[in-house]
Amino acid sequence: MPRWSVAEPQKLVFDAPVTDLHVRIVHGMVNVVGTDESAPRLHVSDIKGPPLIVTQQGGTLTVTYEGLPWNGFLKWLDPKSWQRSAVVSLAVPTDTLVEVGVVGAGAVVSGIEGRTEVKGVSGDTTLVGLSGPVRAETVSGSVEAQSMTGDLRFNSVSGDLTIVDGAGTSVRADSVSGSMIVDLTSDNTSPEGRPTDVSVASVSGEIAIRLPHPADTQVEANTTSGTVSNAFEDLRVAGQWGTKRITGRLGAGQGRLKATTVSGSIALLRRPPADEPPDEDVRVPPQAPAPSGQPESGDPKDIGPTDKKVL
Repeated sequence: MPRWSVAEPQKLVFDAPVTDLHVRIVHGMVNVVGTDESAPRLHVSDIKGPPLIVTQQGGTLTVTYEGLPWNGFLKWLDPKSWQRSAVVSLAVPTDTLVEVGVVGAGAVVSGIEGRTEVKGVSGDTTLVGLSGPVRAETVSGSVEAQSMTGDLRFNSVSGDLTIVDGAGTSVRADSVSGSMIVDLTSDNTSPEGRPTDVSVASVSGEIAIRLPHPADTQVEANTTSGTVSNAFEDLRVAGQWGTKRITGRLGAGQGRLKATTVSGSIALLRRPPADEPPDEDVRVPPQAPAPSGQPESGDPKDIGPTDKKVL
C-alpha cells in the first residue's frame, strides 16, 4: 500500500484513480473541491506538529494522523492534539465519495456529486453545490449548506444549521440547542417522484423555515413554550398558552414539513415569487466568506500546480 509522510508544505498528484476520499485533521482547514479531472491532487500548504500520513489503497485515498480513527471520531479529544494543525486542499473527481473529519478545524466541501459525510468536534463547515446525499454531525461547530440538491441529514449538540437556496427533496435535522434556518427554493417533487420532506427538531434552538411561493406541502409545526410566526394565510395557528401549533396544507400538500421545538421559537416564512422583489424584512444569511488566507471554495485552480507525481 503506497504511503507518504508529509511533514512540510507539499503538493502531490496521484495517477491512480480515486473513488473514496477520507480526510481527518486537527486544527487548520480542509478544502475539498470536485473537478472533472481524473487525477486527484493534494496540497498541504501549512503544517505544524506531527506529520500527516497519506495512504492509497485500491481506490481509497486517506489523509490523516496516526491514531485518529473515523469510528468514535467525535469523542477524540487527545490533549496532545492541541499541538498540531494543517491546511489541506484536495481536488478529486466529482463522483468521489467523501468523508471529512475535523477537530477544531474548518471544512469546505464543494462540487461533489457522490455521498458526502462530515464529522466535526468544533470548527465550522461549509457545503456548496453538493448533489449527492449528505450527512453532517457536529458537537459545537456550525454547518452552512448552499445550493444543495442532495438529501441532508444533520445532527448536532449546540451547532447551528443554515441551508441557503436548498433544493433537496429531504432534510432531517436534529439539535439540542443549535438554531436552524432552512431556505428552500423549490417545493417540486424530485425526478424520482419523491415529494419534498423536511423534518427539523431542536430542544431550545430557534427554527426558521422559508418556503417557496406557491408551496405544495403539508405543514405541522409545534413548540411547547416558544413563540410562533406564520406568513401563510392557509395555515392555522392554535394555542395561546403553553403549546402552540401551526398546521394545514399548502397547495396540494404533496410534500411534508414538520418542525418541533421545546422552548425555541418557530417561524414559517414565505419566499417571494421570482417576479416579486424580495421582502426587506425577511433575510437569509448570505454565503459565508472563506476563512482568512484560505482559498475560496469551488475553484479547482486554488489547488495550484503540482510539484510531485505519485503513481
